[in-house]
Amino acid sequence: MSTAVVVGSGPNGLAAAIRLAQHGIRVHVLETGEVIGGGTRSCERTIPGLLHDDCSAFHPTGAGSPFLQSLGLEAYGLQWRWPEIDVAHPLDSGSAGVLWRDIDRTALAMEEDGEAWLRVFGELAGSFDGLVEDVFRPTLRRPVHLAGFCGFAVRALPPVSWTVRKWKRPETRGLFAGIAAHAFTSLRAPLSSSAGLVLTAAGHAYGWPVAEGGSRSVTDAMAALLRGLGGTIETGTRVRSIEELGRPDVVMLAVTPRAAIGITGGRLPGRVARAYRRYRFGPGAYKVDFAVAGEVPWSNEFCRRAGTVHLGGTFEEIAAAESAAVQGVMPDRPFVLVGQQYLADPSRSVGDINPVWAYAHVPHGYRGDATTAVIGQIERFAPGFRARIVGQHVRSVPQMEQYNPNYVGGDIGAGANTWRQLVLRPRLALDPYATGIPGVYLCSSATPPGGGVHGMCGYNAAESALRYLERTGPCRAEARR
Repeated sequence: MSTAVVVGSGPNGLAAAIRLAQHGIRVHVLETGEVIGGGTRSCERTIPGLLHDDCSAFHPTGAGSPFLQSLGLEAYGLQWRWPEIDVAHPLDSGSAGVLWRDIDRTALAMEEDGEAWLRVFGELAGSFDGLVEDVFRPTLRRPVHLAGFCGFAVRALPPVSWTVRKWKRPETRGLFAGIAAHAFTSLRAPLSSSAGLVLTAAGHAYGWPVAEGGSRSVTDAMAALLRGLGGTIETGTRVRSIEELGRPDVVMLAVTPRAAIGITGGRLPGRVARAYRRYRFGPGAYKVDFAVAGEVPWSNEFCRRAGTVHLGGTFEEIAAAESAAVQGVMPDRPFVLVGQQYLADPSRSVGDINPVWAYAHVPHGYRGDATTAVIGQIERFAPGFRARIVGQHVRSVPQMEQYNPNYVGGDIGAGANTWRQLVLRPRLALDPYATGIPGVYLCSSATPPGGGVHGMCGYNAAESALRYLERTGPCRAEARR
């Protein structure tokens, strides 16, 4: 029987482990932390019983992930829950851009922009399953759905600053800008529209659900499935060298390229090591969890019913804040994401005390205190919010990297979303998961298709590993050593 060791127990590491185990490979997962899950961990951070998500919160690409859908994780306890409104984006005027899962309802609320919204997202949302077959794969492969992919690529190539010209209303422009800003990149850069297109289309196709019982439920279900397939998981084990892993047939590294250099200890081919050293990380996330008495007092009524609220004002304001963060300058008013998961999953609350999740986009490696800025942005659109805070927990940028070593400089996407790294992460290669060391693969969010709780980086890397095993067989894999 072939054997594999997976380093890292986030969604991608577990996806790789499950895919290998499905093919009869004996898999052992090693996790540095005491709790599995990477960015999908959840715990009580403020008051007893109040459940906060540590990083990931909403899962449009998780619900729409081809691999996660195939696993039947509902049998292992995963239940998606949807808020009434997926995303709201308030402006200082008191109005807001609003994203419902129902695309027609969304377009109707946009008034004069509705027809243009349908032209952009109608086909993308309607054919989303086909789209992700191509978008969630390495770029240097022939698309399965050529016409659909080309249509997406034409829309994805321009910067957000061009895409928003399709709409006249500041609410619509701000809504798309806020969704696109999830990529932590300049909204005036080529390809910056791509993330916004995918996340918006996913929202119309699958919504922006939360996992009942916290995001940890996603990886808890994956871990249960893996164990059912015979896989094992060991926590509290930091891997510093590939030599510590024994002699498995396959090694899957759910780590950054920088960490892979250290773990492989000089065994990487020179061209790969050079590419990994050139790999760049993006702006950081400064996270604050709040315990709030009652509801957040949003000025706009739609924000009171939205699972996700994006705070940054107009497109122009968001673009300026994101450009500053990319350039290493702390914005006076950073872009802030707010999660009200309890609206879809009331089990997270304690009585009338609700958990409110928030983080701001700040410069890479930022060592300052952004708590006041986060509260200020919420207070801007929800006057009286500060008075309702009964507890809070802060995770600064350095603490974010301590929480998860893949979040270098606070970059929760494990890599800057520059146009080059969007297309060619982590390096230019037909098989971007291969490290150049036979049987050793990179499977983190530093590989295609990038960040998000979808497991596709791990799945794709496992497919590469399976092709390798088919070529070599266990006996020849042993002989290569």
